[in-house]
Amino acid sequence: MTRHVALLRGINIGPSTRIAMADLRRLVTDLGHDEVKTYLQSGNVVFGSTVPDAEKLSRGIERAIADELGLTVPVLVRSGAELAAVVDASPYADRQDDPTKLLVAFLTEAPAKTKVAALRVPGNENVEFTVAGREVHLHFPDGGYGRSKFTNAYLEKQLGVVATTRNWKSVRALRDLTAS
Repeated sequence: MTRHVALLRGINIGPSTRIAMADLRRLVTDLGHDEVKTYLQSGNVVFGSTVPDAEKLSRGIERAIADELGLTVPVLVRSGAELAAVVDASPYADRQDDPTKLLVAFLTEAPAKTKVAALRVPGNENVEFTVAGREVHLHFPDGGYGRSKFTNAYLEKQLGVVATTRNWKSVRALRDLTAS
C-alpha cells in the first residue's frame, strides 16, 4: 500500500465550494482507501491505497465529490515519495526561515516549455519562482502571498494547467503525514 495526498483546489474559500472534512474523509474511505486523514480545512486528504495510478485516484475522488456533493472540484494526487522529493528539491527552503513566505503550486501536469519560458512576475513584485516538472516553488521574500498578483489563478492562466497552492508549513506537514 502506498500513502498519497489528495490536494483539492479551491474548496472552503467561498460559500459555493464548502466541503466538511468529515464528508471528505467518508468519501475517500468509501472509495476503498485506508487510513484516511484530513489536514486543516483546505482540502488536504492523506490516505493509503493499493491503486498506484495517481490520475485514476484523482478522477475517482473528483467523481465522488461531484456525485455525492454536487461540486466540481479539481483534485491533484501525489504519492508520499513524490511529496518528499518536492520538499527535498526546494531551491528556497535553506534561505528562508519564515514558512509563510515559501509555497508550492502543484500542477496537474508539467506545463509546456514555451509557457514556462514566458512566465514572468507581474509588476515590480519581488517574487522568486522555479518550475520543476509538476510543481512551482515560490518564494516571497518581501511579503506574503496574500498581497501578491503572482497567484494560483495567475499561474493557471499563464501556464495553461490547473494548479493548487500550499504554504511550506502545509507541504512539510503533508510530507510527514504521508511518511507515517
